[in-house]
Amino acid sequence: MKARKSRSLRRVMVRVPGGESRQAYRKRMHSRAVCGICGDVLKGVPRVLPVKMKNMAKTKKRPQRPYGGVLCSKCMRRIMVSKARSGLK
Repeated sequence: MKARKSRSLRRVMVRVPGGESRQAYRKRMHSRAVCGICGDVLKGVPRVLPVKMKNMAKTKKRPQRPYGGVLCSKCMRRIMVSKARSGLK
């Protein structure tokens, strides 16, 4: 199949009902969301295609806290503390 020759689809060996193994083509996983400051993996952010992310509720896309989905909790805490100490809001 010419449409599946592209490497945008990954190749997976799958056992079919007849008992033989055959090559199947599946979508690749997207990279995980990372923190904007330290580059650490963000918890609470799903690893799905942008098409599926578009149809999800806003509360399912990222954590409900300041900088949720952008910064990890450690960096967010560090920024909040520094803002409180400097008197900025």
